[in-house]
Amino acid sequence: FKGGDTCEYLLSSGRFLGEKVWQPHSCMMHKYKNSEAKNCLIDKHVVFIGDSRIRQLFYSFIKLINPQVKEEGIKHGNIPFEDKSASIKVDFLWYPEVNGSMRQRIKSWTEGSVAKPHIIVVGAATWSIKIHNGSNEALAQYKINITSIAPLLEKLAISSDVYWVLQDPVYEDMLSESRKMITNEKIDAYNEAAVRILNSSSRNSKTKVKVFSVSKLIAQETIMKSADGLHLPESSRDTNAMILMNLYCNKIMKPIDGSCCQPQPPLTLIQKIAFCFFTLSIIGYFIISLIHRNNYRKNKSCTDLESGEEKKPAISIPNVSTLEMLLHCFCKLGLIMTYFYLCDRANLFMKENKFYTHSSFFIPIAYILVLGVFYTENTKETKVLNREQTDEWKGWMQLVILIYHISGASTFLPVYMHIRVLVAAYLFQTGYGHFSYFWIKGDFGVYRVCQVLFRLNFLVVVLCIVMDRPYQFYYFVPLVTVWFMIIYATLAVWPQIIQKKANGNCLWHFGLLLKLICLLTCIYFLSYSQGAFEKIFSFWPLSKCFELNGNVYEWWFRWKLDRYVVFHGMLFAFIYLALQKRQMISEGKGDPLFSNRVSNVLLFISIVSFLTYSIWASSCKNKTECNELHPSVSVVQILAFILIRNIPGYVRSVYSSFFAWFGKISLELFICQYHIWLAADTKGILVLIPGYPMFNVLVSTFIFVCVAHEISQITNDLAQIVVPKDNSTLLKRLLCIAGFFSGLHFFSAMQDQSRH
Repeated sequence: FKGGDTCEYLLSSGRFLGEKVWQPHSCMMHKYKNSEAKNCLIDKHVVFIGDSRIRQLFYSFIKLINPQVKEEGIKHGNIPFEDKSASIKVDFLWYPEVNGSMRQRIKSWTEGSVAKPHIIVVGAATWSIKIHNGSNEALAQYKINITSIAPLLEKLAISSDVYWVLQDPVYEDMLSESRKMITNEKIDAYNEAAVRILNSSSRNSKTKVKVFSVSKLIAQETIMKSADGLHLPESSRDTNAMILMNLYCNKIMKPIDGSCCQPQPPLTLIQKIAFCFFTLSIIGYFIISLIHRNNYRKNKSCTDLESGEEKKPAISIPNVSTLEMLLHCFCKLGLIMTYFYLCDRANLFMKENKFYTHSSFFIPIAYILVLGVFYTENTKETKVLNREQTDEWKGWMQLVILIYHISGASTFLPVYMHIRVLVAAYLFQTGYGHFSYFWIKGDFGVYRVCQVLFRLNFLVVVLCIVMDRPYQFYYFVPLVTVWFMIIYATLAVWPQIIQKKANGNCLWHFGLLLKLICLLTCIYFLSYSQGAFEKIFSFWPLSKCFELNGNVYEWWFRWKLDRYVVFHGMLFAFIYLALQKRQMISEGKGDPLFSNRVSNVLLFISIVSFLTYSIWASSCKNKTECNELHPSVSVVQILAFILIRNIPGYVRSVYSSFFAWFGKISLELFICQYHIWLAADTKGILVLIPGYPMFNVLVSTFIFVCVAHEISQITNDLAQIVVPKDNSTLLKRLLCIAGFFSGLHFFSAMQDQSRH
């Protein structure tokens, strides 16, 4: 892979994903909307010069600006188009042959102070073949004419984007009698002549006329669907027009999912500081390691020369110091972050668009589910939602979500609705887990809060710095962080009601229920009052964390989508722990959760509810309407799954260690996928090994999982150092962290100022 100019690949190579989706080699193509096309081409003049096939391309191009345009006008004449709202001019100039007339027109733009078009698209040959009956003399004249035009095009290419469109192949069996002389052999000869002359001309020039040869590849796949054997079907010329738009607009609009023709973003000030920090950490770690190694060698056991016996060292091997452990973590993290940057910010590795098929989603799902069953083991405890079971739950859900993302299954609404339930189930576990901890332990100390916040946010904060992305971009972490703080505030504010206190007086249970009702009321109010929600999160410094593209709408939308499920998790935990305390459920090994009759009834209701929700989700037709209902009904399938998983004693007593292993690193997997498994901030797929899709997925997945596991270990190690149990030391660390974020804010403000 040359790595540098992806425009060259966009112009010349690619393949079809399915029937209509074109995938350029090595990069991603953005699908421009009308508003985006107008913003890119504002005050621009575009000219198409050529025959009827170039006229087709002209119409497809202007339909990207205004879809209402109809293909009306003089067939063998010039056609103007103007969008006055954006001051865009696009002209088609009828020059079906490369001759003196075409040369004169092109020459007029190179003389004096005449306004030059910003984009020039030229191409012609089939008329020369047709008029001269495919004679060799016509080809010789074509070469002479292109040779005279090439220097003029090179001169225009200094200030304009100039594209020479190669001739598409024809479907000879469908050609009319008057066009039978237009053969693919003749077209290839004309194309070969054009490429050779334009390339030889560009060798003596600093600028270059870009040869648009990708149209030929597209035509080879689709010309059979042509109406007359000569002109491309509409979908193919629309693809060519979109390629042209990507060639010119990607460097201007910089779309996330348009990596073709987009230059590597310059390093920001914060990224440079991070690079220096990680470099110093790596150097510091190696220096300390060398010093420790030398000390160890000096104290290594040596042989007594007189007795020939080995003496033990007087000093034992020194323990690893806190500083060395800290530098070791940052050393590994620095190398990992370098890989992140190279994968998704540098133009080093290839990226491709996603393309959804049912098989690309459901076959991997079936495979991992079968694999998970093979790793079934007995649980250490048989309580409802025990640690092994929740890890297993997180694990298989995370694997399904990963497959959903890489396969592009969000375009298929039934799959999307089921994945929304999995995201809700994560938040349900957040409510259940944190409520259970505070309710049982009664530990509302600063240490606990700091530990949770550090483990949730450490990786995301590092990625915000290294990848130059806002905090809200990694939306799931802000979501679980805010919900953790809401759970903490609900239970920690006066009066603090915990299980130990409530056991002494049943009235405290009603007090807690009153707190939960107040929480539900606040959630309900904020979900229907966008203005109040935005005011809360628009205050500094919250606005710095929750704004995306200059507003907090995206944050409000994400929060609103699963607004009740954390409350449902807290309420479930309260009811379950109350039943457990009163010994109303049986959690022995192999025992059903309730009496046989009650267990069977609940199990039947759960299965029916689970299937009913799936049928409803699968029949969804409108995403907006289904998203409106989702917050209220997602808990049905979640509770149904919990009961199905826990009512039968034999099912509750086993778990999949395969899924549980992934569950322990589920947060890291969810965040790391953004940049080192997917690409272009999840919009595409990272390609480490081009040409072998399955092998590429295996290799990139292996690296991705190893990195996620390593980051999980680094986070755990750093949490012990950065968040100590001693309150006075913790206070000093919190002051240091506050200083770090103040510095980060200062440099961020400097960056914003320099950008403006």
